[in-house]
Amino acid sequence: MGISNLSPRTARHAVVLFGPQGQGSFNESGLLGARRAQAAGYAVDVHWVAGQSAAQRAEEMQALCSAGYALIVAHGGQGDGPVALLAPQFPRQAFAVTQGSLQAPNVARYEVLQEQSAFLAGVLAARLSRSQVVGHFSGEKVPPGLRGRAAYAHGLRAAGFAGPLITQFCGHQHQPDWARQCVQDMAVQTGLDVLFAMIDGGRPGVSAACREHGIAQIGNVLPWVERDPQVFIASAICDSGEAVLRAIADHGRGQLPLGGYRAFGLEEPALVRLDMADRVGSEDRAAIDDWAQRLLRGDVVLELVYDGPEHPLPALVPAGRGAAPGSPAAAKPLP
Repeated sequence: MGISNLSPRTARHAVVLFGPQGQGSFNESGLLGARRAQAAGYAVDVHWVAGQSAAQRAEEMQALCSAGYALIVAHGGQGDGPVALLAPQFPRQAFAVTQGSLQAPNVARYEVLQEQSAFLAGVLAARLSRSQVVGHFSGEKVPPGLRGRAAYAHGLRAAGFAGPLITQFCGHQHQPDWARQCVQDMAVQTGLDVLFAMIDGGRPGVSAACREHGIAQIGNVLPWVERDPQVFIASAICDSGEAVLRAIADHGRGQLPLGGYRAFGLEEPALVRLDMADRVGSEDRAAIDDWAQRLLRGDVVLELVYDGPEHPLPALVPAGRGAAPGSPAAAKPLP
């Protein structure tokens, strides 16, 4: 099969989401992007891939490469690994990876710049923390998550924060019990009072721990302040699903940048911004707007590498009370 430039009404597109079907805000955003593409007249099939390793994910995706899809869109940094394995095997297949870092002749990269809103989240956390201990929490160490953490740390420093940053990747995006245990441990051990959480299906566990310990949470991707205003002080908006739509639309116009890259950021506030709760004061809001303008003008060059310490993972707990990634009890719902 050759790399196709068929019209939108004849080309078939596959959108691949990683994780348990129907879980996670990042996947919710990707699914909405696929649905918007369908509404615009494109033929789009959504596929959920459950494997955790790159090899497992590639094995699940391999059948798509022989199924006649003009374009396969892997949503998220989790797509880098499997597409890196598949792209050389299927050089005539067009791929797009959103929020990733893979470069290959038959792969187009699309990114909505989460790191810009993550930087603003760091500025806000620095201004709001009373304990002068703030946190960051995420799941897998994929490139967009690492860049987001680094930008958050940069925002803290830019705002003059001198306290410790407690940061942890728990290893899994979709296990709420494990996420809850990790955040509880971070809270008890450090006394942090603001937490930036870049997590997907594990979000309910993070929010439960924040409620229990009085932590103000900053979310990401979706407008979490609207959904849970008691827990969320802000949300670093990143409409990553728009990257799915734009990749499909560009392919339909014959403008897919294979081997290239397209990015979208604060210049489009509908895609990237920091949403803040009503209880955030006018001075803090003005400061966030000022830093956003500095980013747009290019006065600030984001630092995208973090080389500081990481908080250790907690010890395992008995089965049924929350567990480490991969254990049978890990995916049980919160009580």
